[in-house]
Amino acid sequence: MSILICPVCREKLDVSGKSYICTNRHSFDIAKSGYINLLLSKHTGKTIHGDNKLMLQARRDFLNKGFYAPLRDALCEKITSGIILDAGCGEGYYTSGIKNISPDSEIYGIDISKTAVEMASKCYKNITFSVGSVFNIPVADCSCDTLVTVFSPYCSNEFQRVLKNDGTMLMAIPSENHLWELKQAIYDTPYRNEVKPYELDGFLFVDRKRITYKFRLESQQDIQSLFSMTPYYYRTGKNQQEKLSKLENLEITADFELLTYRRSL
Repeated sequence: MSILICPVCREKLDVSGKSYICTNRHSFDIAKSGYINLLLSKHTGKTIHGDNKLMLQARRDFLNKGFYAPLRDALCEKITSGIILDAGCGEGYYTSGIKNISPDSEIYGIDISKTAVEMASKCYKNITFSVGSVFNIPVADCSCDTLVTVFSPYCSNEFQRVLKNDGTMLMAIPSENHLWELKQAIYDTPYRNEVKPYELDGFLFVDRKRITYKFRLESQQDIQSLFSMTPYYYRTGKNQQEKLSKLENLEITADFELLTYRRSL
């Protein structure tokens, strides 16, 4: 039974043929690759939403080489069976890992980028992918056992709304030294990441796991893939990008924090 709801009237959506339809007859077609677009323009005010094709392809190339596999493994170790929502799923790397570790679970992935969701749905089956905003999540109240958010925007009200009472939220964030060497390579004065306090309204903080390790990029292509999937790509000028383009290898620090929360009553 689907937990998806109509973005127009908030009524439950059911599959009928090649569409999802609510009781008020609002209809949303299932794309050939299997995803459903539940993003309304009034929820964003933009024409293009989320990460673009360049960032997404760079991310897929990078992630598929296993550079962030320790984070995915640590995340999957926290997963228990049930209904799981990946809020901000991107091209599906972490979502597919969750499905592999918990094949009997009902897995949903949403992302505001249509390109990302299309990539995910073409590659990973038996997961329900939809285009949607984490600030207006198209799933029913109290319907999810677990919500996963990996480097994605945070929306307290929506995350509380969709989680069941005492449901779990798993949040992955960059810690202070994440990608330090990349910053050193492009910035004259690099800065450490700021890690904000862990307490969140509406959630009980359960635990924190820090995942820190080094990996080596052995080609300019891998360096550019990492660079292109980060916000730094759009915050640097030509001179900074040229500095990075001269490197043929680069040792990188990965520094993540995996935070576990319970929805408080």
